Amino acid sequence: MRIDIEDLSVALSGRTVVSGVGLIAKEGEIAGLVGPNGSGKSTVLRTVYRHLAPCAGRVLVGGADLRELSAVESARRVAALPQERGSDFELTVREIVAMGRTPYKRAFAADDDGDRDAIGRALTQVGMDGGQQRRRFSALSGGERQRVLLARALAQAPDVLVLDEPTNHLDVLHQVELLALLRRQRRTTLLALHDLNAAASVCDRLHVLHGGALVASGAPREVLTPELLAEVFGVRAAVVDHPLTGDPLIAFDHREPAIAFGHREPAKRDEAVSCGSPGPQDTA
Repeated sequence: MRIDIEDLSVALSGRTVVSGVGLIAKEGEIAGLVGPNGSGKSTVLRTVYRHLAPCAGRVLVGGADLRELSAVESARRVAALPQERGSDFELTVREIVAMGRTPYKRAFAADDDGDRDAIGRALTQVGMDGGQQRRRFSALSGGERQRVLLARALAQAPDVLVLDEPTNHLDVLHQVELLALLRRQRRTTLLALHDLNAAASVCDRLHVLHGGALVASGAPREVLTPELLAEVFGVRAAVVDHPLTGDPLIAFDHREPAIAFGHREPAKRDEAVSCGSPGPQDTA
């Protein structure tokens, strides 16, 4: 199912943080949002899973405006792994993952065979099956919680996955496994990543945000140029072919940035507006 974000603007606490953003993720495509901290990535994702309402523009999923869908229908189409995650759930791993089946059930209904299959499959996909599923969520490490919450999203059986920094807290092996899982799913996916090399490897399309505006879109090899990396991220880098995969590989110069620390000017945002839902400041 395709995602179309059209001329999207979002205001938080009376200040425009995303302005005029338009981007797509085609059916079965993994589209990545990249950009410096505060560029608007998380804000854009929050509009797709309906945590925030835009003050202008719209989000279409499968051609349907999200504002015109019921909460249940929206949850059947879109599942999210946001950055804001509770850590004090006194539920088991399996109980957390079972919450992903809520859009398909009546209140207080027991799990049926379809639910049990979806839950078991999701737990297996993230390596939290067997005895792991009986552990308390609150006792898990950050990386284990991340995998459980991804399993909850997968158990939801959505048409679209929205993931905000899904590799956070994961060690290298589990990062690789998660990104490989996303590739195998071939489910329409919109995700924000800080790791540009991971984004270049897993994403079919990249959208670069800077100062709340979209500044580049296209295939990773087209977008991730030394010039853009210097202008948007303020770093010196060369882009070469990965020796194992052939994907673009960014070799950063860690000795010296392209622009002195603290002196990079982001694109200017619009002045305060009168619409939009107040909420936390975007940190991604």
